[in-house]
Amino acid sequence: MSLQERIIQEVIKAAKTHYGADLPSVELQATRKDFEGDITVVIFPMLSQIKGNPAEIGQTFGEDLQVKITEVSSFNIIKGFLNLVLSDSYYLNFFKNINTEASYGIRAKDGGRYLVEYSSPNTNKPLHLGHIRNNLLGYSVSRILEAAGKEVQKIQIINDRGIHICKSMLAWQRSGKNETPETTGLKGDKLVGNYYVAYDKIFKNQVAERMAFGLSKEEAEKEAPIFLDAKEMLRKWEAGDEEVVSLWQTMNSWVYKGFNETYANLGVSFDKLYYESETYLLGKDIVAEGLEKGVFFKKEDGSVWIDLTEDGLDEKIVLRADGTSVYMTQDLGTAVQRAKDFPGTEGMVYTVGNEQDYHFKVLFLILKKLGYSWADSLFHLSYGMVDLPSGKMKSREGTVVDADDLILEMASTAEDISNELGKLEGYSEEEKTTLYQIIGLGALKYFILKVDPKKRILFDPKESVDFQGNTGPFIQYAYARIQSILRKATSGWESKNSNPKTLHSKEKELLKVLEQYPIIVKAAAEQYSPAVVANYAYELVKEFNSFYQQVTILGETDEDIKTFRIQLANKVGEVIKSSLGLLGIESPERM
Repeated sequence: MSLQERIIQEVIKAAKTHYGADLPSVELQATRKDFEGDITVVIFPMLSQIKGNPAEIGQTFGEDLQVKITEVSSFNIIKGFLNLVLSDSYYLNFFKNINTEASYGIRAKDGGRYLVEYSSPNTNKPLHLGHIRNNLLGYSVSRILEAAGKEVQKIQIINDRGIHICKSMLAWQRSGKNETPETTGLKGDKLVGNYYVAYDKIFKNQVAERMAFGLSKEEAEKEAPIFLDAKEMLRKWEAGDEEVVSLWQTMNSWVYKGFNETYANLGVSFDKLYYESETYLLGKDIVAEGLEKGVFFKKEDGSVWIDLTEDGLDEKIVLRADGTSVYMTQDLGTAVQRAKDFPGTEGMVYTVGNEQDYHFKVLFLILKKLGYSWADSLFHLSYGMVDLPSGKMKSREGTVVDADDLILEMASTAEDISNELGKLEGYSEEEKTTLYQIIGLGALKYFILKVDPKKRILFDPKESVDFQGNTGPFIQYAYARIQSILRKATSGWESKNSNPKTLHSKEKELLKVLEQYPIIVKAAAEQYSPAVVANYAYELVKEFNSFYQQVTILGETDEDIKTFRIQLANKVGEVIKSSLGLLGIESPERM
């Protein structure tokens, strides 16, 4: 039983003994830094069961706890808060227990399985800044769930079919002159994206020409010859036309190779891929079953709908009048297929931008109404957009920020700032290049992941690579500093027993933050929020820096204390590396 659980148990007993009250719960908090104490018992919520003065109630509980729990060395009461001061021996025993624990804070597998979907790009253009936030969130949540003891399958569904794909294919077919990634030197996804842009230029010109003859914009768009040709190409693809399918396979293979290069540079990966070309028909049988059950209804034109007005939503189409699927049909089918592929899954997380909030609310509700018991375990990891300061790092298309360009820009920014600070003297050019990539990517990931997913982000590359403040490089630098201390320490410190009798206040504060790590990992997993881990890492580093500035480590003359401080620094380094790892960020040994 943990100390917190024992405190709660004793407070409940004391409430019964002294006041005849049955407390349903007891709220504990970490004591605020401006007060003396380590754990605070909040008295105010108890006043509905216990009548009396909060300070007097706190005094009674404090006296009981000091007698019953040896780790409580003293207490004080501030209004309705009972602040408990824990003994140095408590924290020394805690450190002794975790000192040699290789994976402190990481839970053993508990048999639960989660599916985490992220990325899910279209195969007609390169990945962009929005995809970066999506990938970083999904990958980090996967790592956090694994740390919380879950088996995780990282999955994505690739949107590899539809008229938007045909638009790139059509433009290449007409003006591509048999260009390939090899003949142009372009990544395949960028080459295909250029033809998507080329299609759009022709389309807009044709629309303008028709509007000049008096057609409305809507009419002109429907009658543009290149749009009609794209629709015909899609029809041929769906009919299995060999020439169209062959071109589709070829151009998609270019894109996949390009995507994989970007994923590798970003440091994310997947366990299973689903393709829309293989799943877009899956939902039709589910719609038919729903009609039989009365969950769906058919309109006069033959289209199939669900009425969700009693649930505070509206009517939603699930099948067009001509029998073709809509996105909802496909998503229903894919969800059911995943449940079949991974039976007994405890949770399924969809990492998708907040513009799809309504869609997922409807999807999850429909699956519940269809009777799927696992529908309650579905979660939409909704996130806000990422903006950049005006005019920075626009892609060649002039509309979106290309993911590859941003990754390169981050390494370049890290190089500029490192050179300004003069931090890398004595490094070879190869070592510098590797470190610029680690720092730049760490800065990008941390800046995005430290923000609550629901919030919109204004991303400033230069600000993110600052070596001071709540940034990735600030945390990476603390880790590198600790490794420098360990390299300078006398050999054999790892295996020495250290038994200091008392703790410096800065040692105690650092141990208090270390103690929180398993709780942080659990909370981040429950909230699907890498921000919980990121901001913990920042707090840990701030506390370590304060410790480093106010106590001597390698210069300490008492060998017992010196060994303890070296081991404490080492454990802090391990937790920094572990927490950054949950964010997908590398921890360099030197900076």
